[in-house]
Parts: sequence; C-alpha cells; structure tokens
Amino acid sequence: MTEASEQPGRWSAPAGLLGVLAIVLLALLGIAVRYALHDGLDAFHFLFSLFFSINLLICYWEICLYLRRDQIERRAEYWSEWQRDGGRTPALVFLTGRVPLRRALSPTVWAEVWATYSMFDSAYADRNTYGFNIDIGNGFVTIAPTLMLYAAYTGGVIPAMAAGIVGAMLFWQWVYASSLYVVSFFVGRKRQLLTARDFYIYLLGPNAVWILIPIVGIYVSIRLILDGDYAVLGID
Repeated sequence: MTEASEQPGRWSAPAGLLGVLAIVLLALLGIAVRYALHDGLDAFHFLFSLFFSINLLICYWEICLYLRRDQIERRAEYWSEWQRDGGRTPALVFLTGRVPLRRALSPTVWAEVWATYSMFDSAYADRNTYGFNIDIGNGFVTIAPTLMLYAAYTGGVIPAMAAGIVGAMLFWQWVYASSLYVVSFFVGRKRQLLTARDFYIYLLGPNAVWILIPIVGIYVSIRLILDGDYAVLGID
C-alpha cells in the first residue's frame, strides 16, 4: 500500500500511534522534570510541554521533507492516482498503516506525511514553491529555540527576559506564518478544491493550534520580559 507500511512484520504499530507516543513521551519528560525540580505542576507549562513536543516531532518531519524530496514527488503521483480511483483519504491510509518498529525513525517512512498531505496542498510535492522551502527552513531553524524554550519553561535555566525575547519572536512568526497559510487557501482559491471535512480536519484544525497556542505564548513571553522572572509559569 505504501512504502512505509509494506510487509510490516510482527513488531509494528500504526504510524499515527507512533507519532502520538513520541509526543506523549517528550511531553511527559518535561512534566516529570518540572515536578522533580519544583514539586508541582502548572497549566501553562503543561500546555507548552505538549505544544513544544508536537513541534519537535514536526521539525523532524520537516527535515524528512528535505531529505526525501525526490521520494515525496514520486509518491505524490502515486497517491494522486489512488485518490482518483476512489480510495480512502491518503492521509488516513498512511496514519493507520503499520510501520515496523525498526523503521520508526526512518526518514523514508515519515516522508509519506508530506506525500499524502500534498493531496490537500500540492506545494509540498513541488520543491520550487515557497511553502515547501519555508517548512524545510522551519524544521532546521526552529528546533533549537524550541528546545531552549522547553528547557527554560521547565527549569528556568536561562534569564527570564532572554526566554521572553526568544519566545516573543518564535511565537509571533508561528502566528503570522500559520495565519497567512490559511488565508492563502482562500486567496489562491485552493479552498474550493477541498471538501469541507478535509479543510477543517487537515488544514484549519492543525493550523488553528499553531495560531491560538502561540498567541498564549506571546502573552507568556511578554510577562517574562516585564516581570523578569518565571512567576507566570509557576517557578519561583
């Protein structure tokens, strides 16, 4: 069915489940460290532990977008034919397809994320587009500040003002880029090519997360800058 899920063997799991497990493990790590350091939990920290963990996974996927760009272009053609023949939604097929555990970190496996997503936005199967290249940039560039903020929000390891400045820049670019991406579907009339279900589930829903949570992040960043401490995150 897919390059990722052919002959998965005995030790395998659905691709979607592997992604969820990676997010949960990364988030629980930060929550556990915070609890050990500060003997308590915080709603903002819980929210951003989850958000940063999701972003770290997506950064890896975006790196895979660069590493396997030839494969993605080829597989996009396969999925396009699949969809025309009346098959299930390619993204759903991939997420429910089983992946051998030995290949859980394979870029070849996770490149299928973009090959199937290109059925909603063809830019991800065309290396000449802005959308293709900006996401590659995000994968390589935002992983470091994401890790830095995750560590800062967890243990207050850098001055609060520095964390606030980095956070304000990072969160603002997420709000701006995600908002512009959604708007582009209406300006470019791509919205008309999608069913309402696909638009809300695969486009508006995920991008809303990258707009709303970073808005909260901007508030937290401003508090870190103005207060000069981590009180907003429950760290004395």
